[in-house]
Amino acid sequence: MKPETLSFFDKVYDVARLIPYGRVTSYGAIANYLGAKRSARMVGYAMNSSGGKDVPAHRVVNRKGLLTGKHHFDGTNLMQQLLESEGITVINNQIQDLASVFWDPSTEL
Repeated sequence: MKPETLSFFDKVYDVARLIPYGRVTSYGAIANYLGAKRSARMVGYAMNSSGGKDVPAHRVVNRKGLLTGKHHFDGTNLMQQLLESEGITVINNQIQDLASVFWDPSTEL
C-alpha cells in the first residue's frame, strides 16, 4: 500500500513503531509530525485501538509525561511496568525527567 493511501491510524502506528526502546513521545508530537498538529486526541484514539498490531503504545504519553492511556492496558500497572522495564522512571503515573527520554519524530526522523 502506498503511504498516501494509509489511514491516519496506520500512519500513527508506523510512527509509533519507530520510537526507540527506552524513549517516549507524545500524542501531540506524533500528530505534529503527521501534519495534523491539532489531532493529538485522534492519535490517542489510534493508540487505544492498537491492540494486536505490534505497536509499542506504552511509549506514547501526554505532553506532560502522564500515563493517560494506562487504563487501556491489561492489568493495573502494565503500561508503567513496560516503561520501567525499559529504564524509564515513573512516579505517580508520570514519567520523571521527561526531557531526557523524549523522542520527537519531527526532529529525529
